Amino acid sequence: MIRKLLLSGYCCLSALIGLAQQEIPLYTGPIPNAKQSDVHEIKRPDQSVSNVVQPTLTIFLPSKEKVTGAAVIVCPGGGYETLVMKREGFDIADAFNKLGVAAFVLKYRLPSEKTMIDPSIGPLQDAQQALKIIRQRATEWGLDSKRVGIMGFSAGGHLAATAGTHFQQPVIDNPEAVNLRPDFMILIYPVISLSAEIGSAKSRKNLLGKSPKPDQIQRYSNELQVDKATPPTFLTHASDDSKVPVKNSLVFYEALLQNGIPADLHIYQKGEHGFGKTPTFDEWFGRIRHWLTDSGLLTP
Repeated sequence: MIRKLLLSGYCCLSALIGLAQQEIPLYTGPIPNAKQSDVHEIKRPDQSVSNVVQPTLTIFLPSKEKVTGAAVIVCPGGGYETLVMKREGFDIADAFNKLGVAAFVLKYRLPSEKTMIDPSIGPLQDAQQALKIIRQRATEWGLDSKRVGIMGFSAGGHLAATAGTHFQQPVIDNPEAVNLRPDFMILIYPVISLSAEIGSAKSRKNLLGKSPKPDQIQRYSNELQVDKATPPTFLTHASDDSKVPVKNSLVFYEALLQNGIPADLHIYQKGEHGFGKTPTFDEWFGRIRHWLTDSGLLTP
Protein backbone atom coordinates (compact mmCIF):
# COMPACT_ATOMS: atom_id res chain seq x y z
CA MET A 1 0.00 0.00 0.00
CA ILE A 2 2.75 2.44 0.98
CA ARG A 3 4.60 1.64 -2.24
CA LYS A 4 1.45 2.33 -4.28
CA LEU A 5 0.93 5.66 -2.51
CA LEU A 6 4.53 6.65 -3.15
CA LEU A 7 4.24 5.75 -6.81
CA SER A 8 0.96 7.64 -7.08
CA GLY A 9 2.47 10.70 -5.45
CA TYR A 10 5.50 10.53 -7.72
CA CYS A 11 3.28 10.35 -10.81
CA CYS A 12 1.25 13.35 -9.65
CA LEU A 13 4.43 15.33 -9.00
CA SER A 14 5.81 14.39 -12.41
CA ALA A 15 2.58 15.54 -14.04
CA LEU A 16 2.76 18.89 -12.26
CA ILE A 17 6.38 19.36 -13.28
CA GLY A 18 5.45 18.53 -16.87
CA LEU A 19 2.76 21.19 -16.82
CA ALA A 20 5.08 23.80 -15.32
CA GLN A 21 7.98 23.21 -17.70
CA GLN A 22 7.65 22.78 -21.42
CA GLU A 23 10.31 23.03 -24.11
CA ILE A 24 9.09 24.49 -27.38
CA PRO A 25 10.89 25.10 -30.68
CA LEU A 26 11.84 28.70 -31.32
CA TYR A 27 10.84 28.47 -34.98
CA THR A 28 7.90 26.55 -36.41
CA GLY A 29 9.14 26.86 -39.99
CA PRO A 30 12.59 27.00 -41.56
CA ILE A 31 15.25 28.28 -39.18
CA PRO A 32 16.61 31.58 -40.53
CA ASN A 33 20.28 31.88 -41.44
CA ALA A 34 20.72 28.09 -41.18
CA LYS A 35 22.78 25.82 -43.42
CA GLN A 36 22.18 22.16 -44.01
CA SER A 37 24.84 20.22 -42.14
CA ASP A 38 25.58 16.95 -40.43
CA VAL A 39 26.21 18.68 -37.09
CA HIS A 40 24.32 17.18 -34.16
CA GLU A 41 23.68 18.66 -30.75
CA ILE A 42 25.88 17.39 -27.93
CA LYS A 43 24.27 16.97 -24.50
CA ARG A 44 26.43 16.27 -21.45
CA PRO A 45 25.57 14.68 -18.08
CA ASP A 46 25.71 18.11 -16.40
CA GLN A 47 23.00 19.28 -18.87
CA SER A 48 25.36 21.61 -20.72
CA VAL A 49 24.96 21.54 -24.49
CA SER A 50 26.92 22.49 -27.59
CA ASN A 51 26.41 22.35 -31.36
CA VAL A 52 22.88 23.69 -30.98
CA VAL A 53 21.06 23.54 -34.32
CA GLN A 54 17.45 23.53 -33.09
CA PRO A 55 16.99 26.50 -30.73
CA THR A 56 14.28 26.21 -28.08
CA LEU A 57 12.60 27.93 -25.16
CA THR A 58 11.99 26.02 -21.93
CA ILE A 59 9.01 27.59 -20.19
CA PHE A 60 8.85 27.92 -16.41
CA LEU A 61 5.56 29.44 -15.22
CA PRO A 62 5.02 30.38 -11.56
CA SER A 63 2.16 29.00 -9.50
CA LYS A 64 -1.10 30.92 -9.90
CA GLU A 65 -1.01 32.37 -6.39
CA LYS A 66 2.42 33.94 -7.06
CA VAL A 67 1.93 35.29 -10.59
CA THR A 68 3.13 38.88 -11.04
CA GLY A 69 2.86 39.06 -14.84
CA ALA A 70 6.59 39.75 -15.25
CA ALA A 71 8.73 37.54 -17.47
CA VAL A 72 12.43 37.08 -18.14
CA ILE A 73 14.37 35.29 -20.87
CA VAL A 74 17.45 33.57 -19.42
CA CYS A 75 20.51 33.22 -21.67
CA PRO A 76 23.08 30.76 -20.28
CA GLY A 77 26.77 31.45 -20.76
CA GLY A 78 29.59 29.37 -22.18
CA GLY A 79 31.78 31.58 -24.35
CA TYR A 80 29.54 31.20 -27.44
CA GLU A 81 30.90 27.63 -27.49
CA THR A 82 28.64 25.77 -25.07
CA LEU A 83 25.59 26.53 -22.92
CA VAL A 84 25.54 25.99 -19.14
CA MET A 85 21.86 25.10 -19.19
CA LYS A 86 21.36 24.00 -15.57
CA ARG A 87 23.35 26.36 -13.36
CA GLU A 88 22.83 29.43 -15.56
CA GLY A 89 19.42 28.44 -16.88
CA PHE A 90 17.04 26.00 -15.22
CA ASP A 91 18.17 26.74 -11.64
CA ILE A 92 17.72 30.46 -12.26
CA ALA A 93 14.27 29.91 -13.76
CA ASP A 94 13.19 28.07 -10.60
CA ALA A 95 14.35 30.99 -8.48
CA PHE A 96 12.40 33.46 -10.60
CA ASN A 97 9.26 31.34 -10.32
CA LYS A 98 9.46 31.70 -6.53
CA LEU A 99 9.25 35.47 -7.08
CA GLY A 100 6.19 35.04 -9.29
CA VAL A 101 8.18 35.74 -12.46
CA ALA A 102 7.76 33.55 -15.55
CA ALA A 103 11.13 32.43 -16.89
CA PHE A 104 12.05 31.23 -20.37
CA VAL A 105 15.41 29.50 -20.70
CA LEU A 106 16.78 30.14 -24.18
CA LYS A 107 18.78 27.38 -25.82
CA TYR A 108 20.26 29.56 -28.54
CA ARG A 109 22.35 28.59 -31.52
CA LEU A 110 26.10 28.89 -31.05
CA PRO A 111 27.89 30.66 -33.92
CA SER A 112 29.36 28.24 -36.43
CA GLU A 113 30.22 28.47 -40.11
CA LYS A 114 29.14 24.85 -40.42
CA THR A 115 25.55 25.60 -39.43
CA MET A 116 25.01 29.29 -40.26
CA ILE A 117 25.29 31.57 -43.25
CA ASP A 118 26.27 34.48 -40.97
CA PRO A 119 27.39 33.15 -37.58
CA SER A 120 27.62 36.63 -36.05
CA ILE A 121 23.85 37.20 -36.08
CA GLY A 122 22.65 33.69 -35.19
CA PRO A 123 22.44 34.12 -31.40
CA LEU A 124 20.81 37.56 -31.74
CA GLN A 125 18.22 36.14 -34.13
CA ASP A 126 17.25 33.60 -31.48
CA ALA A 127 17.06 36.22 -28.72
CA GLN A 128 14.86 38.46 -30.87
CA GLN A 129 12.67 35.51 -31.83
CA ALA A 130 12.24 34.65 -28.14
CA LEU A 131 11.11 38.20 -27.36
CA LYS A 132 8.72 38.06 -30.30
CA ILE A 133 7.15 34.74 -29.26
CA ILE A 134 6.73 35.74 -25.62
CA ARG A 135 5.00 38.99 -26.52
CA GLN A 136 2.80 37.27 -29.09
CA ARG A 137 1.71 34.65 -26.53
CA ALA A 138 1.69 36.89 -23.46
CA THR A 139 -2.05 36.54 -22.85
CA GLU A 140 -1.88 32.76 -23.12
CA TRP A 141 0.88 32.62 -20.50
CA GLY A 142 -0.59 35.28 -18.21
CA LEU A 143 2.12 37.84 -18.88
CA ASP A 144 2.30 41.60 -19.06
CA SER A 145 3.85 42.24 -22.48
CA LYS A 146 5.35 45.48 -21.10
CA ARG A 147 7.36 43.63 -18.43
CA VAL A 148 9.41 41.20 -20.50
CA GLY A 149 13.12 41.33 -19.69
CA ILE A 150 16.25 39.45 -20.62
CA MET A 151 19.04 38.04 -18.45
CA GLY A 152 22.41 36.62 -19.40
CA PHE A 153 25.54 35.15 -17.88
CA SER A 154 29.03 35.74 -19.31
CA ALA A 155 28.68 35.33 -23.11
CA GLY A 156 24.95 34.98 -22.51
CA GLY A 157 25.24 38.41 -20.90
CA HIS A 158 26.76 39.67 -24.14
CA LEU A 159 23.80 38.25 -26.04
CA ALA A 160 21.34 39.83 -23.59
CA ALA A 161 23.13 43.19 -23.85
CA THR A 162 23.14 42.88 -27.64
CA ALA A 163 19.38 42.28 -27.61
CA GLY A 164 18.99 45.37 -25.44
CA THR A 165 21.09 47.62 -27.66
CA HIS A 166 20.31 46.31 -31.16
CA PHE A 167 16.53 45.94 -31.06
CA GLN A 168 16.09 48.73 -33.58
CA GLN A 169 17.97 46.61 -36.14
CA PRO A 170 15.89 43.42 -36.48
CA VAL A 171 17.69 40.34 -37.79
CA ILE A 172 14.49 38.25 -37.99
CA ASP A 173 11.33 38.55 -40.03
CA ASN A 174 8.86 40.62 -38.03
CA PRO A 175 5.94 41.50 -40.33
CA GLU A 176 3.65 42.30 -37.39
CA ALA A 177 6.22 44.73 -35.99
CA VAL A 178 6.21 43.05 -32.58
CA ASN A 179 8.24 45.05 -30.07
CA LEU A 180 11.72 43.47 -29.86
CA ARG A 181 13.01 45.73 -27.07
CA PRO A 182 13.51 44.02 -23.69
CA ASP A 183 11.86 46.02 -20.90
CA PHE A 184 14.83 45.39 -18.60
CA MET A 185 18.20 43.64 -18.60
CA ILE A 186 19.96 41.61 -15.91
CA LEU A 187 23.63 41.02 -16.74
CA ILE A 188 25.70 38.65 -14.60
CA TYR A 189 29.52 38.83 -15.04
CA PRO A 190 28.76 39.76 -18.66
CA VAL A 191 30.95 40.03 -21.69
CA ILE A 192 30.11 43.54 -22.90
CA SER A 193 32.99 44.61 -25.10
CA LEU A 194 34.71 42.66 -27.86
CA SER A 195 37.68 45.02 -27.93
CA ALA A 196 41.21 43.67 -27.58
CA GLU A 197 41.70 45.73 -24.42
CA ILE A 198 38.92 44.38 -22.18
CA GLY A 199 36.87 41.97 -24.27
CA SER A 200 36.78 38.20 -24.03
CA ALA A 201 39.08 36.82 -26.75
CA LYS A 202 37.22 33.51 -26.69
CA SER A 203 33.79 35.08 -27.17
CA ARG A 204 35.11 37.44 -29.85
CA LYS A 205 36.68 34.59 -31.82
CA ASN A 206 33.63 32.34 -31.54
CA LEU A 207 31.17 35.08 -32.52
CA LEU A 208 33.14 37.02 -35.14
CA GLY A 209 35.85 34.61 -36.30
CA LYS A 210 39.63 34.69 -36.09
CA SER A 211 40.10 38.00 -37.91
CA PRO A 212 37.08 40.25 -37.28
CA LYS A 213 36.87 43.60 -39.02
CA PRO A 214 37.04 46.77 -36.89
CA ASP A 215 33.44 47.67 -37.72
CA GLN A 216 32.27 44.24 -36.49
CA ILE A 217 34.13 44.66 -33.21
CA GLN A 218 32.61 48.12 -32.78
CA ARG A 219 29.11 46.91 -33.61
CA TYR A 220 29.21 44.14 -31.02
CA SER A 221 31.01 46.12 -28.32
CA ASN A 222 27.78 46.97 -26.59
CA GLU A 223 29.13 49.79 -24.42
CA LEU A 224 29.35 51.73 -27.70
CA GLN A 225 25.72 50.97 -28.63
CA VAL A 226 23.93 52.36 -25.56
CA ASP A 227 21.49 55.18 -26.27
CA LYS A 228 18.48 56.87 -24.68
CA ALA A 229 16.25 53.89 -25.53
CA THR A 230 18.40 51.22 -23.85
CA PRO A 231 16.42 49.37 -21.15
CA PRO A 232 17.03 49.77 -17.40
CA THR A 233 19.81 47.41 -16.36
CA PHE A 234 21.07 45.44 -13.36
CA LEU A 235 24.74 44.41 -13.45
CA THR A 236 26.93 42.38 -11.12
CA HIS A 237 30.55 41.26 -11.43
CA ALA A 238 33.59 40.29 -9.35
CA SER A 239 36.73 42.41 -9.26
CA ASP A 240 38.93 39.31 -9.45
CA ASP A 241 37.26 37.89 -12.58
CA SER A 242 40.17 36.55 -14.65
CA LYS A 243 38.09 35.45 -17.65
CA VAL A 244 35.89 38.49 -18.24
CA PRO A 245 37.44 41.64 -16.73
CA VAL A 246 35.19 43.61 -14.41
CA LYS A 247 35.75 46.63 -16.64
CA ASN A 248 33.14 45.15 -18.98
CA SER A 249 30.42 45.93 -16.45
CA LEU A 250 32.02 49.25 -15.50
CA VAL A 251 32.09 50.65 -19.05
CA PHE A 252 28.51 49.55 -19.69
CA TYR A 253 27.34 51.13 -16.45
CA GLU A 254 29.11 54.37 -17.36
CA ALA A 255 27.45 54.38 -20.79
CA LEU A 256 24.05 53.83 -19.17
CA LEU A 257 24.62 56.76 -16.79
CA GLN A 258 25.71 59.03 -19.64
CA ASN A 259 22.44 58.28 -21.42
CA GLY A 260 20.22 58.69 -18.36
CA ILE A 261 19.27 55.00 -18.18
CA PRO A 262 18.34 53.64 -14.72
CA ALA A 263 21.06 51.19 -13.70
CA ASP A 264 22.15 49.21 -10.66
CA LEU A 265 25.73 47.91 -10.37
CA HIS A 266 27.11 45.54 -7.71
CA ILE A 267 30.82 44.74 -7.65
CA TYR A 268 32.15 42.02 -5.36
CA GLN A 269 35.77 41.96 -4.26
CA LYS A 270 35.94 38.20 -4.76
CA GLY A 271 33.89 35.79 -6.84
CA GLU A 272 36.05 35.02 -9.86
CA HIS A 273 34.13 34.11 -13.00
CA GLY A 274 30.95 32.24 -12.20
CA PHE A 275 30.51 33.12 -8.50
CA GLY A 276 31.41 29.52 -7.61
CA LYS A 277 31.84 29.96 -3.84
CA THR A 278 31.29 33.63 -3.17
CA PRO A 279 29.12 35.64 -3.31
CA THR A 280 26.42 33.16 -2.40
CA PHE A 281 23.43 32.70 -4.67
CA ASP A 282 21.12 34.17 -2.03
CA GLU A 283 23.33 37.25 -1.82
CA TRP A 284 23.52 38.20 -5.48
CA PHE A 285 20.07 36.94 -6.48
CA GLY A 286 18.64 38.76 -3.47
CA ARG A 287 19.98 42.00 -4.92
CA ILE A 288 18.16 41.23 -8.16
CA ARG A 289 14.95 40.69 -6.20
CA HIS A 290 15.37 44.06 -4.47
CA TRP A 291 16.04 45.79 -7.79
CA LEU A 292 13.01 44.21 -9.46
CA THR A 293 10.86 45.22 -6.49
CA ASP A 294 12.19 48.78 -6.35
CA SER A 295 11.67 49.10 -10.11
CA GLY A 296 8.01 48.09 -9.80
CA LEU A 297 8.53 45.05 -11.99
CA LEU A 298 7.07 42.62 -9.44
CA THR A 299 3.84 44.56 -8.97
CA PRO A 300 0.92 42.64 -10.56
